[in-house]
Amino acid sequence: MAETIIKLENIVKKFYIGKPNELEILHKISLEVKKGEFVSIVGPSGSGKSTLMNLIGILDRPTEGTYVLDGIDVSKAADKELSAIRNKKIGFVFQTYNLISRTNALKNVELPMLYAGIGKSERVKKAKELLELVEMGDRAKHLPEELSGGQKQRVAIARAMANDPAILLADEPTGALDSKTGRLVMDLFHKLNKEKGITIVLITHSNELASETGRIITIRDGNILSESKGGKA
Repeated sequence: MAETIIKLENIVKKFYIGKPNELEILHKISLEVKKGEFVSIVGPSGSGKSTLMNLIGILDRPTEGTYVLDGIDVSKAADKELSAIRNKKIGFVFQTYNLISRTNALKNVELPMLYAGIGKSERVKKAKELLELVEMGDRAKHLPEELSGGQKQRVAIARAMANDPAILLADEPTGALDSKTGRLVMDLFHKLNKEKGITIVLITHSNELASETGRIITIRDGNILSESKGGKA
């Protein structure tokens, strides 16, 4: 039985606390993800899935409840610890790529390792290996503006893998891509999940994409509505 890597218990997220317009976005969410799973969180706009993603990615703190990530209770961690945990444990892939525009693909992939204090020769070696893994080795010296959307996203995935994260958190990773390029990106996620055993949490509004993952968690109005088995993963 695989060990639990993400454990959320009774997570509540409120904004404008104590004010007349106080807003509760997530209502006592409990969720577990096992190591090596490929899970999707699916829901329409305004369902709370982005808020949930920000909590899983330690970009925000819950108002109530506990969150244990890879054995660390992050709900009790100090702010400066959180950024270190985030850099080490989580790789982010966003719809908008978030590559640094004046920096080539290789240096973009190196960046998280630079923040982690890894030496130059080791950074370069690892970044080259990761670009090869995502079939972008021949584009290492290209700037983002010289790359297509799909190529940018593959560089972004290589960068997300730089510090050997415990989980990859992908937020609408194919949202800005045409269907053929989106297919290539999803195939790459399947490859990383199967061959490298990477735990992947995919945030999407697309039931079609969600159906490819091993487990589908449907969220609506800040509640988990259902969990079901997906198809491929």
